[in-house]
Amino acid sequence: MSRPRPIVTIDGPAGAGKSTVSRALADRLGFVYLDTGAIYRTVALAADDEGLGEAIDRSDLAPGASPAEIARLEAIAAGLAIGFEDGGRRVRLAGRDVSAEIRRPEVGQRASKVSAIPEVRRALLDLQRRIAAGGGVVAEGRDVGTVVFPDAEVKFFLTAAPLVRAERRVGDLRERGIPADVDQVLAEIEARDARDSKRAVAPLACPVDAVTIDSSGLDAHAVVARMEEVLTSRKNA
Repeated sequence: MSRPRPIVTIDGPAGAGKSTVSRALADRLGFVYLDTGAIYRTVALAADDEGLGEAIDRSDLAPGASPAEIARLEAIAAGLAIGFEDGGRRVRLAGRDVSAEIRRPEVGQRASKVSAIPEVRRALLDLQRRIAAGGGVVAEGRDVGTVVFPDAEVKFFLTAAPLVRAERRVGDLRERGIPADVDQVLAEIEARDARDSKRAVAPLACPVDAVTIDSSGLDAHAVVARMEEVLTSRKNA
């Protein structure tokens, strides 16, 4: 496939710094920032608005939820009235700014469970591909390089040690005024890692053609610089 500008994918586990790095890289390149995780978080929030929050909480929804609940979640995903502003940084659900709401820890946990439902993933796949159809996109998530955009020109897998990721997540939450405990967040991250990597559909995995970057000892600026080096070398190859 020939695109005027490439699609860049950044996959990795929760708390690896994907959002910060992806936004910064998109800014440097003048690309659109596509946060696929925000889309699943918005589905989870919309499901909670529809009274499905407890159904999501009580199990992994595969096969814990009833067929009727699965059908309702699929319908929510298929009809998701989502909009992006400020280069993808602000998210609206049916016109309502939900940028802060979708970052709550409980929404993240529900999004992880919702994302394991094949019907939901299928409903959102076309949406993500339409957004990035023309290229010039930095897309972050957990399966963007393996499933959503397998033909992306440049792929990265960003990771970090679990404790480092937990400490970063706690710092982010506290900056937004949300109380957080490192041990609790670490347990949530480890549980999410297991759930995301073991799910039957589109599990978290490093694309075979991705460049892996361990950010445990790197700040965001260093990670972005490394990614720019890779992009420059690919462009000049």
